[in-house]
Amino acid sequence: MKISLIIPCYNEEANIQKGVLDKIGNFTARDDRFLEVIIVDDGSNDNSRFIIKNKYLKTFPKFRLAQNSHQGKAFAILTGIKHSKGSWVMFSDIDLATPIEEADKLIKETNKNQIVIGSRNSYRKGAPLLRKIMAKGFIVIRNIVVGLRGIKDTQCGFKIFEKNAADSIIKKLRVFHDNRKAKGSSVSAGFDLEFLFLAKKFGYAIKEVPVVWMHVETKNVNFIRDTAETLKDILKIKFLDIIGKYNEK
Repeated sequence: MKISLIIPCYNEEANIQKGVLDKIGNFTARDDRFLEVIIVDDGSNDNSRFIIKNKYLKTFPKFRLAQNSHQGKAFAILTGIKHSKGSWVMFSDIDLATPIEEADKLIKETNKNQIVIGSRNSYRKGAPLLRKIMAKGFIVIRNIVVGLRGIKDTQCGFKIFEKNAADSIIKKLRVFHDNRKAKGSSVSAGFDLEFLFLAKKFGYAIKEVPVVWMHVETKNVNFIRDTAETLKDILKIKFLDIIGKYNEK
C-alpha cells in the first residue's frame, strides 16, 4: 500500500518548534508504506509556512507543501486529498496528541475496511473536565440527530481511508462542498460527521480502533464557538438528508 499522510497546519509555529514535524518526518522516512507527507497550510499568518519551506521541505524528501487561503481544517484536509497520490489517505493533527507511531494500529485494519478511524474512547487523558462533559453531550446529540450509533469517537484527528472511497464520499458532501472563509481558527468538526455519515449511509466498511491520546492545550480550539459551529452543521446534515440532497447524482 502507498499512503499519503495529510497534516493540516494553521499558525502552528509553536508546535513546529517543539519538533512535531521532525517526529513525523523521521517516522515516515523509514517506512516505505508512506509515499508522501502533504502539509496543508491553511493561510497561516505566523512563521509556520516559512519554517516548513526553508527547513522541512529540504530535510525530508517526502514532505510536500500545499497552500490554502484560510478556510478551516476541513478544507485543508480536502485540499490534501485532492493533491494526494497514494492509494490510501491518512490524516493526523499536527500537535500529535495521538503519537504518529499509532499509525500501525490503523494500518493493520485496512485489509478488511475502507475507513479506519482512531478512537479516544470515553477516557480522554489530560482533557479538562468541561471538555469531557461536552464530548459526552455531543455524542448524545449526534446520535439523536444524525445517528452514527456504534461509532464512539468521530472527532479524533487520526484517520485513514481508501483514496477511491474518499473521492466518492467527497463528491457527495454538501455542508463542506463549497469553499467558505474561516474567521480565526476553525476545527471544522462537522466535516468528520458529514464524511462518516455519508460513509455509513453508502455502505463503506468502517472500523474504529482505540489509540493513545493525550490532551494538548491549543489556542485553535474555542469550546463555545466550535460547539455552536458543530451543532449548526449537525442540523444542516440532518436537513439535507431529509430533503434527499445526499441521494442526488
